[in-house]
Order: sequence, then C-alpha cells, then structure tokens
Amino acid sequence: MPDKPTARSTLLVVLVAILVALLGGLGFFGREALQRLDAVERQVAILSAKADEAAAQSRQAMERAAAAAAAAGVAAAGRQLAEEQATLARDEAGTARRQATSAIDVAAQAQVEADRIRKQAEAEVNRLEQALGQIAETRRTALGLVMNLGSDYLKFEFDKAELRPEDRELLSRIAGILMTAQGYSISVNGHTDDVGTEEYNQKLSERRAEAVRDYLVGAGLSPDILSVTGHGKSRPLAPGTSERARARNRRVELGIANMRILHGPAATPKAPSPPGR
Repeated sequence: MPDKPTARSTLLVVLVAILVALLGGLGFFGREALQRLDAVERQVAILSAKADEAAAQSRQAMERAAAAAAAAGVAAAGRQLAEEQATLARDEAGTARRQATSAIDVAAQAQVEADRIRKQAEAEVNRLEQALGQIAETRRTALGLVMNLGSDYLKFEFDKAELRPEDRELLSRIAGILMTAQGYSISVNGHTDDVGTEEYNQKLSERRAEAVRDYLVGAGLSPDILSVTGHGKSRPLAPGTSERARARNRRVELGIANMRILHGPAATPKAPSPPGR
C-alpha cells in the first residue's frame, strides 16, 4: 500500500487537472457568452436605430397629414367662396338681363312716341306751309320753313327802322297763323344796305329786327319763341350799289323752325337763321 505522501500528491495532481479542465471549460463558455452578448447588443442597436427612423418617419407622416388636412380646409373654404361668388354673379347677371330688357322696352316705347310726335310735327309743318304759302312764297329746308316775302314786304326806308302799314298787315296775318301752331321757334333777322359803317349798320339791322319782333309779340305770339339777330350789311340780298339794290337789302327775314322735328319733343333751342344769300 502506498504511503500517505504519495497518495496526497496524486490527489493533488488530480485536483489540479480537474481545476484546469474546469477553468478551460469556463473560459470557453465565457467567451461564447460574451460573443452572444455582443451580438445581442448589436441587434439592440440596430433595432433602436430602426425604431428612431420609424419614429422620424411617423412624425413626418403626421406632419404631412396635418398639412394635407390644412390644405383640404383651405380648398373647402375656397370652394365655398367660389360657390358664393358664382351665385352672386348669377344673381347680378339676372338683374342685368332684366334691366336690359326693361331698357329695351323703354327705348322701344320712346321710339314709338318719337315717331308719333314726328308724324304730328310733319303734318303740322305741311299745314303751316300751305297756310303761309297763301300769304307769301314759303319753302321747306332742313332747318324748317323759310318765307320769301318778295321785294315789297318787310322793307325799310333809308336809315329807318319803322314798319310800314302794309308790313304790319302782313305780320298780323303771319301771327294769326303761327298762333295756332305749337313747338315752333322764329328767328327774326335784320339787314341793311352798304351805306355807312359796319358798327352803325349792325345796330340799325338789330333795331329793324326788334321792330318786327315787337309787332309779332303785340299780335299775340310768345316772346319766348322769338329770337332777334342783326346782320348789318354782311349779307346783301342784291349785289351792287344802285338805289334799287340798296332798297332790296334794307329788309327783315323770318325763319320758322319746328323744334320737334329738328331736335325732338324736349328741345327748345332758338330757330336758325335763314341761309345767307
């Protein structure tokens, strides 16, 4: 039987061998555990990064959703405003159409009335032309009626502005005819011969025209329809300086215009002068 020291040595060797084996196994398993721990940490890091990325994408998606919702709200408000404006425009267009129709009706009625008044005025002109034509030669122009009283009427003595008895009788007959007419304006135009200055003859022609105007007013015509113009010696009826020519130029001419034909029923301008000769 071996001795005790040898047995202890053997046992010690066995224990050391077992310890070494155990330490080697522990080292192997420790390295495996560390490697697995590293792998887990890497996976955790990857998952954390993915989670952060997912969170960022989620925030971006929420922001886009909010922006889309805001845009949808603006679009809805815009559509409502557009619909309101379209409704207002349709209402205004309807009002404009009604007003246009009304204006057309009024214009048509006004045209009918104007045509009626013009026909009446034309008939009145024809009546007056016939009536005045029995007194003196009367012709129609674009300006109205012009009476050609001939060489014996509305003539004046040299440097005079008084009416002769025969001229008073003629003016009374003319006034009697015109008193039955309406819508007329009468221009009274005085003239002189060539003797004297322009200034003197201008005033003399005005006095002659005023004498005729005053007589017509005294015979019953309204002064509102009478206008007076003096032409001096600027519009001689007969050329030359003979006594006969000068006698013809010392005259007053009458122009008669129907304002309803020339300007419509509302116009009341003065009658134009007869054309100069």
